[in-house]
Amino acid sequence: MLIAKILIAFVALEHVYILWLEMFAWTTRGRKTFRSIPPDLFEKTKVLAANQGLYNGFLAAGLFWSLFISDPLWSKNVACFFLGCVVVAGIYGAATAAKSIFYIQAVPAILALAAVLLWM
Repeated sequence: MLIAKILIAFVALEHVYILWLEMFAWTTRGRKTFRSIPPDLFEKTKVLAANQGLYNGFLAAGLFWSLFISDPLWSKNVACFFLGCVVVAGIYGAATAAKSIFYIQAVPAILALAAVLLWM
């Protein structure tokens, strides 16, 4: 159970970082992270990136929430839902934007989901 909670927390923290990157550091750190995007597009896409960042924040909030639910079944269900959302987003991102998104976003969520299903 502890391994599952650690993996959930890792995925949640990863999405807090993505929130920060897309909402607050898009035109600075974002340029270094997303090198495939032409530099002139960062300022033009700042609002779109912030919107994406907000959604990543909701994923993080849901995952953190699952760690504080006292009812074990509800905690598991909420964790499974939000981890499933991250997996789908990671697969979609890999298929449409960059293959690396699968390894950065989907794989940690898949591992966490497997741990939740096995040990929670």
